Amino acid sequence: MLRRLFQLYFGLSLYGISAAMFVTANLGADPWNVFHLGVARLFSLNIGLVMILVGALVLLFWIPLRQRPGLGTISNVIVIGLAADATLAVMPPIQGLALQATLLVSAVVLNAMATGMYIGAGFGAGPRDGLMTGINARTGWSVRTVRTAIELTVLLAGWAMGGTLGVGTVLYALAIGPLIQLFMPWFRPKPQPAITASAPVA
Repeated sequence: MLRRLFQLYFGLSLYGISAAMFVTANLGADPWNVFHLGVARLFSLNIGLVMILVGALVLLFWIPLRQRPGLGTISNVIVIGLAADATLAVMPPIQGLALQATLLVSAVVLNAMATGMYIGAGFGAGPRDGLMTGINARTGWSVRTVRTAIELTVLLAGWAMGGTLGVGTVLYALAIGPLIQLFMPWFRPKPQPAITASAPVA
């Protein structure tokens, strides 16, 4: 239990750090962070605060979808935003395309690893993932269709509000699925071998 809790909160913290790395690289981010950046710039807010507020708002959509949040869901809303803001407060600005590209690639890999960690801990889906599975369950639409529709909606909305759309967005879209698939088995609980009673000695 303690190991799983550590994995959950460490994974969520790493996810927030990866979001800060996307912002600092300034070469484009994943659709949700494009949206977060757009809202942050529109209302002059810290991106971490925006991530918390958006996560809480998305949870309200769980109510009509009859989704039940778990510890991981609530923690997701709070920890990622706090970790992102804390990282941005200490991360120095970088200059030069080579450094930006290195930071971007590192952010994508770290984001995938962090996702595998907090999902593998088994304390419930994040608010955005729960929105996807809830719509899928209520409408019968495929997960692929629902996920694509949500991602495109937040991406276009974020871009319209001034979010950073760039090569990082494309890289994330192409790489995140295979990378999460790679990392997920690392952090899933290992099945315990069945214990069988030994035969009595004659």
